[in-house]
Amino acid sequence: MSELSNLQTELRTGEDPTQALLSESSLNSKYLCDYSINVATGCRHGCKFCYVPSTPQIRARPDMLEEEAGVENSQKEWGSYVLYRDDLPENLDGHLNRKRTWKETDKGCGIVGISFSTDCYMDGRAGEITRGVVQTLANHERYARVLTRNPILALQDIDVFEKAGEYVTVGSSIPTLETDTASAIEPRAPAPKHRLRGLEKFDERGVQTFVSMSPTYPTLEYEELRELLETIAQCNPTVVFHEPINPRAGNFEMCVQAAREAGELELANELESLQNIDQWVDYAVAHFRSVQEIGQELNLPIHLWPDKELVKRTEPPVSDWLQDWRERQSPEEFGGRNTPDTSMPELP
Repeated sequence: MSELSNLQTELRTGEDPTQALLSESSLNSKYLCDYSINVATGCRHGCKFCYVPSTPQIRARPDMLEEEAGVENSQKEWGSYVLYRDDLPENLDGHLNRKRTWKETDKGCGIVGISFSTDCYMDGRAGEITRGVVQTLANHERYARVLTRNPILALQDIDVFEKAGEYVTVGSSIPTLETDTASAIEPRAPAPKHRLRGLEKFDERGVQTFVSMSPTYPTLEYEELRELLETIAQCNPTVVFHEPINPRAGNFEMCVQAAREAGELELANELESLQNIDQWVDYAVAHFRSVQEIGQELNLPIHLWPDKELVKRTEPPVSDWLQDWRERQSPEEFGGRNTPDTSMPELP
């Protein structure tokens, strides 16, 4: 085994010296949030499609990562290093006390995303930080959107979420029900069925939930998308965001390689075929169309996330339909949204 392989199998932890507390986020373009807070740098799950290792948060800090965790290649070693921010809740409280202005766009609604560049409940240490962050934001009457692949662990803090009431929603990424597919691409994340069970428990306790059904894979046919959406409906989400996988991501080759190494050859071949731009367009449009059709039949609150490049690569009326989705408000009533109109853009 190579030295790099050894690094990838051994988790290295430490403390993140980052001083920034609350960062403005571009994820308002997806109707998610205007701010983001991350309880750590790095993530245990090591999902191959994760865009985070290619962001400035990681790429711009190679010296820090090497000094604190011995990271040589932040992209290839993703999943093997985590630097926690243990003092975040206490520092955040002081920061919010001093903050005089608050960004609230029409799409982001001033919501704070926790943690969209790591998993805030990847383990107990991260969960303890998250507990404090949620409490602090709720005390300041700021809305928080919590995203985790481990909502089962998040249930340890159900008292905090219940007390936060309208100021918090909990979601999970569920792109497939196939355990083998998930484990190939998301090697150390809890299985999809566990994520769903966690969200169901939150819903039973009256805590608002959401699902990010992304990225869906090209191996999913219409009936499999239906089964996935029918299963997701059982946790009563206030919105189901959806996005197909995007081969333009810098780590897409890692997804192909991971699927092949896991013996998921059909998945690997289908993913590889998406490097042909026309095939990607056909697949992405087909998935968006199917998810909207099924969502309407099931009366599910669907919200599609079409990539702007996909809009450019299509022609009217398809491009108009996709652009309508990019401009359509999320159907959930969260963050002060008042969106009683749950109609969807008309299918072309």
